[in-house]
Amino acid sequence: MKELLEIFREYASFKPQEMELIRKSIKYRKLAANDHLLNEGSYSRELVFLSSGIIRVALYLESGEDITRAFIPEYHFAVNFKSFFNHEPSKVNFIAVTDCELLVFDERTILKLSNEILGWHDFLLKISSKALSNKMHVLNNMLIQDAETRYKEFLKIYPGLANRVPLSTLASYIGINQASLSRIRKKIS
Repeated sequence: MKELLEIFREYASFKPQEMELIRKSIKYRKLAANDHLLNEGSYSRELVFLSSGIIRVALYLESGEDITRAFIPEYHFAVNFKSFFNHEPSKVNFIAVTDCELLVFDERTILKLSNEILGWHDFLLKISSKALSNKMHVLNNMLIQDAETRYKEFLKIYPGLANRVPLSTLASYIGINQASLSRIRKKIS
């Protein structure tokens, strides 16, 4: 909770009574490893803050293979912005890599806070903008970098995750097979 409150302070200047309203609006939930926070085809109806754990964003191909597109580590928000704001089905899955503890704002709560707190909408816009900017930076780098550079970039973007994420999932994210990832890891260790 402390980390979430720090993010509120970083992106907005809510009054003490507004912070109390926000705090009272938070719902708590746990996910076990491999549970889905959001399924492809479902609608994103929550803004979730990970107080612990890791979620991966994955696509399932017709061949049965899944491709990891992103990781969401603790102290970050997890939401499919396109699905949430455009009210359209998600094209990706949000899957717990580890057991997770979540702080949740459902759609109704978000609307209520928007109506009761003047700066709430601006706060949502700021975190959305930052998340999309980070996503574009990562995706652009993934398109132009070789596998070793992509792995080094992963280590920089997600410090401490390499030993908490299954090798197959990490290889999927980087876009290589597990054997190639093992060689890269040995080379740069």
